[in-house]
Amino acid sequence: MSQIYDYRQLLDSLTNAVILLDKTLAIIYSNAAAESLISISSQQMINRHLSDCFYESDIALKQIQDALQDNTQYTKRKASWCLHTNERITVDYTVTPFGNNQQILVEIQPLDRLLRISREEAVLASQETTRNLVRGVAHEVKNPLGGIRGAAQLLEQELPTDELKEYTHIIITETDRLRNLVDRMLGPLQNITHKSVNIHQVLEHVLAIIKAEVGEKITLVRHYDPSIPEFLGDSDMLVQAVLNVLRNSVQALIEHGSNPSPTITVHTRVHRQFTIGRKHYPLVANIDIKDNGLGISQDIIDDIFYPMISGRAEGTGLGLAISQQLITQHKGLIECRCDAGQTIFSIYIPLPVGQTL
Repeated sequence: MSQIYDYRQLLDSLTNAVILLDKTLAIIYSNAAAESLISISSQQMINRHLSDCFYESDIALKQIQDALQDNTQYTKRKASWCLHTNERITVDYTVTPFGNNQQILVEIQPLDRLLRISREEAVLASQETTRNLVRGVAHEVKNPLGGIRGAAQLLEQELPTDELKEYTHIIITETDRLRNLVDRMLGPLQNITHKSVNIHQVLEHVLAIIKAEVGEKITLVRHYDPSIPEFLGDSDMLVQAVLNVLRNSVQALIEHGSNPSPTITVHTRVHRQFTIGRKHYPLVANIDIKDNGLGISQDIIDDIFYPMISGRAEGTGLGLAISQQLITQHKGLIECRCDAGQTIFSIYIPLPVGQTL
């Protein structure tokens, strides 16, 4: 262990996780990056079998033992590990026999952050392209709608009976409905108004609206981090963005009605050194909106923020797309995932540099 101690400071400075195993696959050393990745201190890991801290499969364990026996090195890509906390992570790792084949060095590179950055870049680029396309189509549809409505009104004035006017009334009503739909497809066009915003005041305003709409049908739970500083943003835009997301959760809970205790939890916290797309931010506010409904189908969850994509029979698929656009105007992002029976919408908004917690 003296050699390990000599190089501990060097190993702790590495960004990649490093773990040293003995021939029984018990952990005899882990660096600081490994502690952070596996969410357990080095002292707690020492002398424990690696499967007590993280587990991939029995086959993977045998591959490590075979590598030691055969004195061969190998690398595995995009392996899925289940941590002792039941959290799943994706990693690349290299196994190298070490110390006269009595020990095994495992070098681990976490991929979740890189995969998330790549996914976010693709989502933002695709949404921008889709939004421009939808707006172009919406403009082309909106123009003739005014003419159709005007012609129907003129025709209604010439019709002799109320029975015939009922048909023109249907034309006018449906035209208005389509125009409202097109307006929602076009989305908010106003520029952001930069004023000091307290995110918890925004959330309380939205929750008050939801409470008025659903009463006691759904339990609303708050877990706030009061240390989140105020930031410059548009309060009205943020209210609309969060309201669309919360209403999506409310409608999912009410329509399915399978849970006897429907609950929505709003959780806020701060992330440090966070990346959105490929841009790095020292400080980011995170709002998680969780519901205990049936979840979102895996067939559409990756496309849930695109216009016209909805998991509800009567949904238009515009609310979440508009929310994404509003948060994007704040240089942020919304993500969605299903985890342990919960649907979780995560909103990330950069906080200004220099704010202290």
